[in-house]
Amino acid sequence: MMFDASLPNSHARSRRLRWSRLVEPWWYLSPGLLLIALFIFVPMAIGISYAFQSINLLNPMETGWVGWDNFTQMFDDRRFFKALGHTLNWTLSSLLLQFFFGLALALLLNREFRFRRWVQALVFLPWAVPAFLSGLTWSWLLNPVVGPLPQWLSDLGVLSEPYNILSDPQLAMWGPVIANVWFGIPFFAITLLAALQSIPKDLYEAASIDGASGWQQFRRVTLPFLAPMIAITVMLRTIWIANFADLIVVMTDGGPAGSTSILSSYIFTTAYRKLDFGYASAMAVFLLLLMTCYALVLLRIRHQLLK
Repeated sequence: MMFDASLPNSHARSRRLRWSRLVEPWWYLSPGLLLIALFIFVPMAIGISYAFQSINLLNPMETGWVGWDNFTQMFDDRRFFKALGHTLNWTLSSLLLQFFFGLALALLLNREFRFRRWVQALVFLPWAVPAFLSGLTWSWLLNPVVGPLPQWLSDLGVLSEPYNILSDPQLAMWGPVIANVWFGIPFFAITLLAALQSIPKDLYEAASIDGASGWQQFRRVTLPFLAPMIAITVMLRTIWIANFADLIVVMTDGGPAGSTSILSSYIFTTAYRKLDFGYASAMAVFLLLLMTCYALVLLRIRHQLLK
């Protein structure tokens, strides 16, 4: 009986080859993964640890681990729950208006017409404007002394007289919402337009031959193809809006009387004005968990739509 001495060597080479194929992609990805770890996960871990500490720069001698005290304080804070309610109002109203206007704009831009490229460039312009500058611009537009909008709304009968709605606790939130809608419509228009252009034209021709109306084509052809993209864009935009404090800080600074304070702006105020980084981190962790649960639900819905 002869023994083939090359078999162990072949098995060893095969094992090394399998390990090489397994490790090689991670080797190429390692620079990117290292940067992600350094600039995302490490700061996030440090921020989460702050939520369980007392870090108040106005009381540096009281710094130390406090366990769940910051979270206990958070759930006893009426301003926190008020800001949470405003966050839901701010996010939902901004998201719905951005989505429906963005979808309508994408459907319009999906058609062929003269100067279409120029119109697309103008439509996408708000997305390129810095949020700080957008907030300043809309604050000026809503100012009754130098801005035209209060006078126009008064002439249309919407307002009894020209005044700054940003100073009205009942209407102040609509100022940042309008600015945010103007700022965010291009995001939905760009993404949904790309999805619309990927739908095969043959499907519309077949539906038209079968006698389907325009609404039926939209409901039976367009929406099913757009559904996965709608799910992911709605998820991303919801997270961005909920964390988007720039416009509110610039336009109203959370006022008047806290009527426009949302969680992200309240976190900013607590951290950088009250210098209470421990309590601000606790609220940030709560917002992170809230957005994570929301994202998981949307991803599950998207997974079901792709089946």
